[in-house]
Amino acid sequence: MAGFSTLSLLVFFLLFGFSVAKETLVGGKTDAWKIPSSQSDSLNQWAERSRFQVGDYLVWKYDGGKDSVIEVNREDYGNCSVSKPIKEYNDGNTKVKLEHPGPFYFISGAKGHCEKGQKLVVVVLTPRGRTNSAISPTTSPSPSPSSAEFEGPAVAPSPTSSATALPNGLVGVFFAMWLFSM
Repeated sequence: MAGFSTLSLLVFFLLFGFSVAKETLVGGKTDAWKIPSSQSDSLNQWAERSRFQVGDYLVWKYDGGKDSVIEVNREDYGNCSVSKPIKEYNDGNTKVKLEHPGPFYFISGAKGHCEKGQKLVVVVLTPRGRTNSAISPTTSPSPSPSSAEFEGPAVAPSPTSSATALPNGLVGVFFAMWLFSM
């Protein structure tokens, strides 16, 4: 009987321990999509401390009647131009899937807000074990942004703390327990 419950735990961790996609509330709070009160209140400061993987979702909560989220290219981000949006959202509860590695650029659609700092760059990390050459030929990630051109996050290495290794470590522990219980 002990073998069965250990095996069940092993299967559980194998099925659910590798689920890495997550939903992240932009800025970590519902009222974060606004003109920052200072440079330290900038969403880019928040994004620099965060890690985003392919398949994750960014979630914005805001008043859709007064503002919007516009995904733009690098140049339009730097110029705060809304004339050629990649995607436009104004529902007040925007959820965007980060579908490829590289930078994603977002600006406010409210007049004058982007120029006052209401904008965001997130850099999505390349999945472990993959290089850009392994990405589908139809997917061509934008080049990494240069901090000299705007205030945005630098590309950071994948986290390597023991916390990120925990699911794999638990699977190994439970597999070993299962072997010894037989």
